[in-house]
Amino acid sequence: LLTALLVMLAMGGLAAAAALVASNALVVTRYDDRQGWLQAAAEAGIEEARSRINGNPGLYPDSGYVVLEDGVAVADVSGNPVPGVRRWTYVGPTGVSTGQYGVFGSVVVIVEDAEGNRVVRRGEVAQEPFSKYAYFTNIEGEIYFGGGDQIFGPVHSNDRIRVHSSGATFHGPVTTASTISGKPYATFKQGYTEFGPRIEMPQTAELDKLRAQAAAGNMRFVSSTDGGPDQATLRIEFVAVDLNGDGRADGPDEGFVRVYRASDPGWVSGDVPADYSSNGLRNSRNCGHYHPDGTFVSARDHPASGPDSWVAAVNSSTRRCYLGGADSLFNGFQATDAQGGQWLAWPGPVDPRLAGRPDASYLFPISRALNPNFKGVIFVDGKVVVSGRLRGRVTLAATGNIVVGDDLTYVTDPAAGTCVDLLGLFSGQDIVVADNTLNTPTRARPVSGNAYRTFDDTKDEFIHGFVLALDVFTVENYASGPNDAEACETKPWGRGCLYLTGGIIQRQRGAVGTTGGTGYLKRYAYDVCGVVNPPPYFPTTGHFARGRLYEVNPVGFDLDDYFGMLTAN
Repeated sequence: LLTALLVMLAMGGLAAAAALVASNALVVTRYDDRQGWLQAAAEAGIEEARSRINGNPGLYPDSGYVVLEDGVAVADVSGNPVPGVRRWTYVGPTGVSTGQYGVFGSVVVIVEDAEGNRVVRRGEVAQEPFSKYAYFTNIEGEIYFGGGDQIFGPVHSNDRIRVHSSGATFHGPVTTASTISGKPYATFKQGYTEFGPRIEMPQTAELDKLRAQAAAGNMRFVSSTDGGPDQATLRIEFVAVDLNGDGRADGPDEGFVRVYRASDPGWVSGDVPADYSSNGLRNSRNCGHYHPDGTFVSARDHPASGPDSWVAAVNSSTRRCYLGGADSLFNGFQATDAQGGQWLAWPGPVDPRLAGRPDASYLFPISRALNPNFKGVIFVDGKVVVSGRLRGRVTLAATGNIVVGDDLTYVTDPAAGTCVDLLGLFSGQDIVVADNTLNTPTRARPVSGNAYRTFDDTKDEFIHGFVLALDVFTVENYASGPNDAEACETKPWGRGCLYLTGGIIQRQRGAVGTTGGTGYLKRYAYDVCGVVNPPPYFPTTGHFARGRLYEVNPVGFDLDDYFGMLTAN
């Protein structure tokens, strides 16, 4: 009897334990289900918030945070309210919120139920920079992709994209707010989208915002609008200096610019002389040749005849042309020259490692180490000619045309993918590759029988950077000049190849050459640094893309403290 009683008690205990376990399992299951509901509601709130700020950019604040939802009821997939569940949603800029490295923000969502269960989630959002595009236009016009064009990186147009029967290959995604004609002639490696949303170009107000950023680092300059579309009275030359004596110029503080100003835009831009049609290069101050002793002598300083005449000079193997103010024109640096030009002095302290350089006081540092207030922006009121080798990360903005007067390249090869050197060019008007004596083969005299000569150190032109023109990116006089004077790789062409590594964003598509062989053949490559690490303060499309999702501990959560922790200026 005792044994039977013990067995019965044991069986009852097991039954009770089983019932308790089942009950706990049910509670745990219900709790997990509830938590799943709350988490789903929070993550849905992040996406709804992102959709709202994309639809109405005015909802996104410049600082702090705003309330998008304040304890609202949450609906299920059928639109029915979930009993007892409420949601609070907040959005604001986070990270470095000045915009220097892009526009970043966070959506913070809090969801609670009637039983006091609570979840907090944060979703990162970031506005896509225009530098994410390899190619972007608002208006395509009648220009076609064709001739075997190879286009790398994302492509977008608000207009119809045309593909010629000669074919083109798009290696990145292609989107348009209109249609694509000639689709059978194109190869789309990552597909295409027609009738997509429009993406509006930046406005001049965005350009004007950069003026104050540049002034903080003594990088605001005043030019003029004198001269033709590919001329300016101010030019900026990027210079890399080996400060630490390691034989390289790729250190983080080894980037500088020099700024030259003169009243004659043709001289500054390296153009042919004003009397070229009657005298050819006879009176050129920008072109000449090197004598055996290494001295450069301009064409106008040569005699009219004899073995060392100006004609012999500009046809010799040592012929060269330079932009106005270049050291080579004067066989050394000249702070103020006989042509009425001058290099502007840097108003800050001069690094002692520059001692011995004649231009030491004229080098503007573009690193925070030597220029603590530098924001990564150079601003020009008016037009500007640019050239040189960039060491650093810079956005150069101008209210007028930005003229590419000579090669404009990085110290670090962009193919390395390190993003340590990056340039954005942002013009309120056009970005123009100059038709000058450096970029365009030129005759000694503009008459038949005189051969076209190359006067630059390379026959091709090289541009590293992202160009954004509120009008067009183009080549000046692309439809005129020589049509076979140089070769693009192995193909005879007018001015050779135009190698551009970065991206092109423009209101209306501009031309750089013709099928008749004038201008340039395009050789464009995409730089992925434009999307992952854009140029400083480079304009954004205004569209917020989805970022990483974070789970936040709800215990002791304080919204003000949390946004304060996320913001670092």
